[in-house]
Amino acid sequence: MNIHFIAIGGSAMHNLAIALQSTGHHITGSDDEIFEPSKSRLLKLGLLPGEFGWYPDSLTTDIDAVILGMHARKDNPELLRAQQLGLKIYSYPEFLYYHSKDKKRVVIGGSHGKTTITAIIMHVLKNLKYDFDYLVGSKIKDFDVMVRLSDSAPIMIFEGDEYLSSPIDLRPKFHWYAPDIALISGIAWDHINVFPTFDNYVSQFEKFISIINKKGSLIYNNEDEVLSNLVSDVTDLNTVPYSYPDYSIKNGINYISYNDKEVEISIFGKHNMMNINGARLVCNELGISDDDFYGTVGSFEGTSNRLELVARNGNNRLYKDFAHAPSKVKATVDAVKEQFEGSTFVACLELHTFSSLNKEFIDQYKDSMKSADKAAVYFNEHTIAMKQLPELSVSDVMKAFNRNDLEVFTDPNVLVSWLKENKEASTIFLLMSSGNYSGIDMEQLGTELTNL
Repeated sequence: MNIHFIAIGGSAMHNLAIALQSTGHHITGSDDEIFEPSKSRLLKLGLLPGEFGWYPDSLTTDIDAVILGMHARKDNPELLRAQQLGLKIYSYPEFLYYHSKDKKRVVIGGSHGKTTITAIIMHVLKNLKYDFDYLVGSKIKDFDVMVRLSDSAPIMIFEGDEYLSSPIDLRPKFHWYAPDIALISGIAWDHINVFPTFDNYVSQFEKFISIINKKGSLIYNNEDEVLSNLVSDVTDLNTVPYSYPDYSIKNGINYISYNDKEVEISIFGKHNMMNINGARLVCNELGISDDDFYGTVGSFEGTSNRLELVARNGNNRLYKDFAHAPSKVKATVDAVKEQFEGSTFVACLELHTFSSLNKEFIDQYKDSMKSADKAAVYFNEHTIAMKQLPELSVSDVMKAFNRNDLEVFTDPNVLVSWLKENKEASTIFLLMSSGNYSGIDMEQLGTELTNL
């Protein structure tokens, strides 16, 4: 097939383009800006557009399918041309659904933990020699791309994102996938620009539950009261609750206990122990025994940007994490505090998303950084202006987080100076963001913060 990508530079979009090229399709694409690592990966494979911008004349009736990314707008010139020509236009979740409609579909949804749970399942399946296709939202060790498509695999594993499918398809992505096996990790309000109320956000998960194939399985976190209430009305699915496994921390190493055995776990954090338990139940539904699951999960080392160790020197460490929503921030901060009890713990969060910079939402962060010994928040005033949001003051942030000693920065250089001032023997630094702290070199910062 001749397939054209509008907004090829997106994280999922460029991985899908690479996956389709690897299976023999002819791929073209366009975008008005492409950042790393997408840019280098597309260039290496000959998929980087020769010029950035939109070129409607490049679309012809020879194109079999157009895949439309969320970065494009609904008045995009290439989209308008494709519509004029009557070309078949897909969002990427729609395209993946049609690819997988004859496979067993496993969808991992939830406001937090879905990337890690998906990655754990993939890690176990790969080590047990299963043939499977997948979509996951982060780079994972031993997987070259974030999307795999094949004709042979009988299973497809999806990370089920609740964000919108495309500029002309405003349903959440995970509403496309019609799973046979589904997991929901929890519900915590996010994406205020799309789901303006908590009830509206919750209704997206209610809809997701309703499209699980009848007689399918729904695995759910029963520690989440909102989710448990939703599931209590479900009668036509096999519902399987999960919670925290029996685990312990000994000399800085995590162990999960089962059947009078202890399994050493490479990742840490109470939330990750729960993620492992949810992944185990999904694997059970796929026919994998607990013995086989625990025989492979111990070597799982996590995913990119999820409690990722940037630098270590003696007892000093710098971790980075993609946490940005309130529930994710709290879980990550609590995890580091629990793991490194006795060390000085310095946590910093960048407010970068539309929701986190919105005065109507920021109160959701109350007490989310309470566990840190020292805490800071950074935001870029230019980002607020670009998102056309009202100004956010230092006092607004301090009040929202409910922490009188919170440090608030709007200059990345001043933030870096503060971090350096707080390094001492046995200090754990945690920097959380879905952005990049206005271009801070994380590797260099890690070296500077861990060398005394």
